[in-house]
Amino acid sequence: MDMPLPSPDLLARFTAIVGAAHAVSDPVELAPHLVENRGLYKGASPLLLKPGSTQEVSAILKLASETGTAVVPQTGNTGLVGGQTPRSGESDIIISLERMNRIREIDQMANVIVVDGGVILAEVQKAAEEVNRLFPLSLGSEGSCRIGGNLSTNAGGTAVLAYGNMRQLCLGLEVVLPTGEIWDGLRKLKKDNTGYDLRDLFIGAEGTLGIITGAVLKLYPRPVGHQVALAGLASPADALLLFQKASNLCGTALTGFELMPRIGIEFTTRHIDGVRDPLSQPYPWYALIDISTSDAAETADTMVQALLEQGFEAGLVIDAVIASSVAQQKALWHMRESMSDAQKPEGGSIKHDVSVPISKIPHFMEEAEQAVLAAVPGARICAFGHLGDGNIHYNISQPLSNDMGGNKAAFIDRWREVNAIVHGIVLDAGGSISAEHGIGQLKRDELAQIRPPIEMELMRRIKHAFDPAGIMNPGKVVSLP
Repeated sequence: MDMPLPSPDLLARFTAIVGAAHAVSDPVELAPHLVENRGLYKGASPLLLKPGSTQEVSAILKLASETGTAVVPQTGNTGLVGGQTPRSGESDIIISLERMNRIREIDQMANVIVVDGGVILAEVQKAAEEVNRLFPLSLGSEGSCRIGGNLSTNAGGTAVLAYGNMRQLCLGLEVVLPTGEIWDGLRKLKKDNTGYDLRDLFIGAEGTLGIITGAVLKLYPRPVGHQVALAGLASPADALLLFQKASNLCGTALTGFELMPRIGIEFTTRHIDGVRDPLSQPYPWYALIDISTSDAAETADTMVQALLEQGFEAGLVIDAVIASSVAQQKALWHMRESMSDAQKPEGGSIKHDVSVPISKIPHFMEEAEQAVLAAVPGARICAFGHLGDGNIHYNISQPLSNDMGGNKAAFIDRWREVNAIVHGIVLDAGGSISAEHGIGQLKRDELAQIRPPIEMELMRRIKHAFDPAGIMNPGKVVSLP
């Protein structure tokens, strides 16, 4: 849906809502807000607005609705599917929530925290820690991503296994609708069975139905015991069997179980400062195991040792290391969280954020590797992720040799082709083409092809009901006819 370019007078009206000091039109200042994190999308915008309150967001959207002006919500600009990036035309106005960064309330008795949509994730974690609580969402971008974006993409991260994704971590929302109306759904209730759950419509909607300006998030008691171990393994099949043992032995104390390939370890030790190969010999695969307990600190150590003993006895674990300090625990996690960034110096990387049923992960890995290497000989597959919830980041680095497709531009040009190969195998396994990054621009057209027509029609009806003028983040997730 094409939108007219805003006139100078209209831009001035938008600017007046937030004040000139909080409106950006200078091309140099705008530039960082126009590019997606991986450089796949570059848009344009005549104006970026930084509202300081829910009421200012309301006034912006009311004016946008009345004038048919497209708006793009943006929080930390860390998304990986172009959902936060304006279109290539110059009609989209960016709304940044970076000024809306207040911790509104912490209720220790109810174990909740109420925050603005623009609060940085790490600040929520810190605020919880100061009152001896835990907010468990953890992402590699937690120092810059913001809660509104985390909710809009239903972010998952490394602790989904124990705590769930953002949909499970949120009790209530405050949302500004495209018309400028404000829905105050900041409820602290765990049980509220009064009609449609509007909250769940906005979580994961990627800013296409409204702008999340506030949220009630769940907190948890801080673990007393915590331990991290890394095990060297022969295959994803062995990792799956080890995960089953970990689940049986540790139950809810198992807070993380990450699968990593040898090539990922090599990338991180080569390109990330401070990362060292944790085991004396290389192994084909690795499992990063995280255990948190609510009683004595020794319990976590006991669980890890018992799990590794079972793994050795069953022939699943070849070698292992248990962190001997908090610093070593953080170092092991840093290695895992740096794996995606470590691919950048290796050239072009075609990425997939997919999920498959846990029991089918070994089969998926084997079949996908065969198909990708048949299409792109010499491709370097770095598949890693959250084995415990089935989410695999199936990333493929370009071949080293130019005669095998090693030219970066030529390799990236095959993105859609390689996506089709990997996603086809994912769908055959009953999986999803987006586990936690969302749809955005990158997967919008593919979504329409793979979902049943009635499902897409229902999405369009919801979009039209909330945003009949089509001003909210146009061109993302679903398109209105």
